[in-house]
This record gives sequence, structure tokens and C-alpha cells, in this order.
Amino acid sequence: MIVLSEIGDKTFFIAVIMAMKHSRMIVFLGSWLALFAMTALSAMVGAAAPKLISPRATGACATTLFFVFGARSIAEAISGGGDGDGEDEMGEAEAELAGRARGKNGSRKKKGKAKPSDYSVFSEAFVVTFLAEWGDRSQIATIGLAAASDVLGVTLGGALGHAACTGIAVVGGRHMASRVNERAVSLCGGVLFILFGLHSLVSGSA
Repeated sequence: MIVLSEIGDKTFFIAVIMAMKHSRMIVFLGSWLALFAMTALSAMVGAAAPKLISPRATGACATTLFFVFGARSIAEAISGGGDGDGEDEMGEAEAELAGRARGKNGSRKKKGKAKPSDYSVFSEAFVVTFLAEWGDRSQIATIGLAAASDVLGVTLGGALGHAACTGIAVVGGRHMASRVNERAVSLCGGVLFILFGLHSLVSGSA
């Protein structure tokens, strides 16, 4: 689920752009740790949900989310709404990083230009990725999965999925993004969400 949701997402392109300018390993660590932290946080929220409201209501909400996300992704794929989304996400990521860079450069004008330290690059990758991931579809889906399934399994699966996507992004993301069929990714992601919803219904989580 994470791989299909994150390939071509804004956080994916943030890693792509930063890796073109800085150390790939530093960018990978900063981006992936941010995504891992978000995954762990989302899983904890999902685990706490059944204690705050009834397990039946929690399962119903999770199942509904899976079907809604699945239907929306499939509708986007059929209507062609996925075409060009990669370019939009790339543009948003570039604008976000450019704005952050302008703010930093403004504060350094008096000191002159200096190559950013590894810590600075790591911090930027972590902060920008964490903020960009907040409220993302994969975050909400992780909460739903954790509410209906094993929390540790969801956390590990999410961490590995984000590691794979971030690794692809820093190694050759721009080249891959130009060749990925957005409609196919949206369709596969939609089908996967629908399957999660059906599993939740059959297993009695809802």
C-alpha cells in the first residue's frame, strides 16, 4: 500500500530534488526517518482508536476509508485525472524547497555562501518530509490499518515501504517518475485499498 501510494507523491519528489544537490545517503536518512516517525505516530493513533471508541465503530471507519480511497483512486485512473499529477507534485515539492532555500539564503547573506553541513541537509530533509506527509492519504490509511490490524506489522510494513520508495527516489527517482504511468499506479492503488476494505469486512473488523 505504501509503495503504491508514495511513488510520485510530493515526499517522493522532495527526496528526488534534494538527492540531486546533496549526499544521497544523508537525504535518504533524513527523509526515511521522517516517514518512519510519521508511520509510527500514525500506527499509535490507530492502536489507541479502539480504546477511545468501540472496536466496531473503529473497524467501520477504517473499512469506509479503504473503500473511499479505493473508489477515488480508481475513478481518477479511469477519468485520466492521474495524468500530470506527477508534474504537479514535482512542482509543489520544488516550490516548497525553493521557499525554504530563500529563507535560509536571506539569513546568510551577510555571512556569504557556504556549503550546507550534513546535519543541515539531514534536518531539512527530515522537517520538510515530515510536514509534507502530515495529513497525506498514506498517513490516514496507516491509521486505519493499525486500527483494524496488528500494529507492529503495520509499522514494519510501512517502514519498509517508505524505505523502498525513498531509496528509489534518491537513486533514480526523476528518471523513474518520467516513465511511471500515473493512471496505472492510481488503478493498482485503488484496487489494493478496495481489497483491504473487503478483507476488513470478511474478517469482521467492521
